[in-house]
Amino acid sequence: MSPKTWNHVGETAAVWPGRNWPLGASWHPEATNFAVYAPDATGVWVCLFDESGAERRVPLSEKDLGVWHGALPGIEPGQLYGFRADGPWDPENGYRFNIHKLLLDPYAHATSGDIVPEQPLFAHEWDDHLARNNDDSAPVTARSVVVDRSYDWGDDEQPKTAWRDTLVYELHVKGFTQLHDRVPEEIRGTYSGLAHPHIIDYLKDLGVTAVELLPTQQFFSEPSLLERGATNYWGYNTAAFFSPHGAYSSRGDRGGQVAEFKDMVRAFHAAGLEVILDVVYNHTAEAGSAGPVLSFRGLDDRGAYKRIVPHSDDAFDDSYWDVTGCGNTVDTSEPMMLRLIMDSLRYWVNEMHVDGFRFDLTSALTRTGYDVDMACSFLTAVDQDPVLRHVKLIAEPWDVSMDGYLVGQMPAPWVEWNDQYRGAIRDLWRGAGDMSEVATRVAGSSDLYRDDGRWAYAGVNFVTAHDGFTVRDLVSYAHKHNEENGEDNRDGSDDNRSNNHGVEGETDDEQIVAVRRRQAANIMVTLALSNGVPMITAGDERGRTQGGNNNAYCQDNEISWVDWSADDAWLDVYEQTRRALQLRRDHPVLRQRHWFQGEPTLEGGPDDLAWLHPAGRQMTEDDWADPGLRTLGFFLSGGPLREPGLRGEQVIDRSFIVWINAADEDVEVASAVAEFMPEGEVVLSTDPRIPLGSPAVVGQTDTITARCVVVVRAA
Repeated sequence: MSPKTWNHVGETAAVWPGRNWPLGASWHPEATNFAVYAPDATGVWVCLFDESGAERRVPLSEKDLGVWHGALPGIEPGQLYGFRADGPWDPENGYRFNIHKLLLDPYAHATSGDIVPEQPLFAHEWDDHLARNNDDSAPVTARSVVVDRSYDWGDDEQPKTAWRDTLVYELHVKGFTQLHDRVPEEIRGTYSGLAHPHIIDYLKDLGVTAVELLPTQQFFSEPSLLERGATNYWGYNTAAFFSPHGAYSSRGDRGGQVAEFKDMVRAFHAAGLEVILDVVYNHTAEAGSAGPVLSFRGLDDRGAYKRIVPHSDDAFDDSYWDVTGCGNTVDTSEPMMLRLIMDSLRYWVNEMHVDGFRFDLTSALTRTGYDVDMACSFLTAVDQDPVLRHVKLIAEPWDVSMDGYLVGQMPAPWVEWNDQYRGAIRDLWRGAGDMSEVATRVAGSSDLYRDDGRWAYAGVNFVTAHDGFTVRDLVSYAHKHNEENGEDNRDGSDDNRSNNHGVEGETDDEQIVAVRRRQAANIMVTLALSNGVPMITAGDERGRTQGGNNNAYCQDNEISWVDWSADDAWLDVYEQTRRALQLRRDHPVLRQRHWFQGEPTLEGGPDDLAWLHPAGRQMTEDDWADPGLRTLGFFLSGGPLREPGLRGEQVIDRSFIVWINAADEDVEVASAVAEFMPEGEVVLSTDPRIPLGSPAVVGQTDTITARCVVVVRAA
């Protein structure tokens, strides 16, 4: 159905010249300025929509530095709008202008509606990608929204938690509260639901210092998913980089999502919690050359995405160069795309008050031409930016290419997701792997970060994330079970490094369930007590399961949502996790910034870190080479620590011995070691036979049950 129109294309309307900055729609009571970058367009119109869907097209007659602009009086916040751009249709050379397609404003601060995967959404004919389709896309696409950006932040202050004190908690805005019975039903699954006091109290009680939100910039589901009745639940398909995702708002998507997001951030800050956004700048929702036209493709297709160049720098192929696996790769070497990314990041810090970012597939952003470049425009721009260099910057240091694996290579001030930690700890607790590798990861992965001058918090330690098994599924499934995704179980990783402990999936066998719960607790405790920055995936601390699905990206249902009922929760795992995190919080020796030296901090004192054989001696080269060794202890000296206090004072803490028994049999260990700790007490134990408060003295040995962790604190 064709939309109603107020004015036909080309009719005059009251439009002032306006200015070419800032980009986007800038509302003012007198007039709203519209500015959009489309350097090769021959004409651009701003399209205004009333409540009935009728459209008024106003030509922007001014063009400066590739930016079309104009100011319209009488525009109110909440006004729906978009752009149309005319120009050459020549896909093989990077031009896809099509005046029949309504385009989102790349700088819109709110987005309303969704997309419908029908032919008009595409600039080309489905059966011929080089032929232009002239159907109007307005009825099947979303709108941008004019927003009043004013907001009273009051006394809001960013917590600015030091990295060494940070605990990251990765969660999904909708999935975290959708089933929470203590959150009012009308705000479940929204920004307001996430800011509810019960949620904040839960996070504080657990020991979280920073929530890392899966993508909250406006995203759309891929047409292929929509066509089979599924959606992109995770949200790694961004379309509008300044807009909070409208579906997570309880106040509608006509600008209410902006204020609601700010209210959420303010509530978290009041509780001392930081907000980190998982952001996706490496590609956009427009996918490959056969994808829909939503925004960039219709405004500046030639400058937005990296292209395959088969012949020369001036000759383009119709397809895009893709190291994201999503059909396109944003070209950060293009000044305007780099500007958009930087403007977007600063907007989320300055106006939305977020505390940092986790960058999806960061390696794709580091390209100069087609090669990884640590001196690339993107990294250089972030490093010199007076705003961004002081927020938390977390890299996912890989993309889908072979040369994009950059773990250990990101420059300061970046920290990185450390997947080598993930692999080592998964191997440890399934009874495989190398104990020397485990020791390196638990001590902070100095092999990855120390040589380039970064601190021990440069690695974000994690065992699970949104992508992959949950902790409960790691100890319950030997294989992925992704049939519900509709891809014949072909999707998702086959490298799970998991152990079902005798039965695939859920079971009523009490012995197997007991082992699984203990193993889950072991994983969580190991994560909490490792040097570096720990990251927990929401629900792992209470036994959340996805039924063996290790790629639940399209499961917007109970498979992915956190189940808050007590019936099937592993609350014993929660208590062990909480206790381990409390120890970490209370004792700076368990969260050090400086690297361990394996020698005393003061002459005559104990080594700052020593690795212990179950017999009570320090590990030897022969011990490390023992392929059958599955039990390892480590001593952490409490003082003085290498890092001084805030006023330069020496920091003295209690010393610890941690015993890890990943063997499938009981093992005797020297609970206290004369050289390091003459006596102490057990302050954490996943061993049902070693209760809290148990004494540890020189000459005493304890039998640690198979697959357990015991933590002893010096008296």
